[in-house]
Amino acid sequence: MAKEIEALERNNTWIVTDLPRNKKPIECKWVYKIKHKADGSLERYIARLVAKGYNQLEGIYHFGTFSPVAKLTTIRTLLAVVAKKDWFLKQLDVDKAFLHGDLDEEVYMVMPPGMKTHKENQVCKRIVVRTKAI
Repeated sequence: MAKEIEALERNNTWIVTDLPRNKKPIECKWVYKIKHKADGSLERYIARLVAKGYNQLEGIYHFGTFSPVAKLTTIRTLLAVVAKKDWFLKQLDVDKAFLHGDLDEEVYMVMPPGMKTHKENQVCKRIVVRTKAI
């Protein structure tokens, strides 16, 4: 959990701030997983902080959603091409991956369980990342 918080802070994912009066923060939770090696032995414990964005109502808290996910049929097609062409394929496990999409809405999240604050009523505010189109 400490590594996850450290990575989120290092990547400037949020700032800790006071919650504005007219804003409602979204909840969050920790999701735990045990990563195993190919032989079945323990590799490491993983903790991910997940915002409960499903509690928000479109048109009130946000104006659209986007979540890039690879479809299983796409992965199967890619693997079939790799096998047919006898290409070399290597699996990569990214330790920390972050989605930095453009957001027009201000997003506030309650402090993660176990994270201390200096004052009462403080929340994590998502830092808006703006990228230029090339």
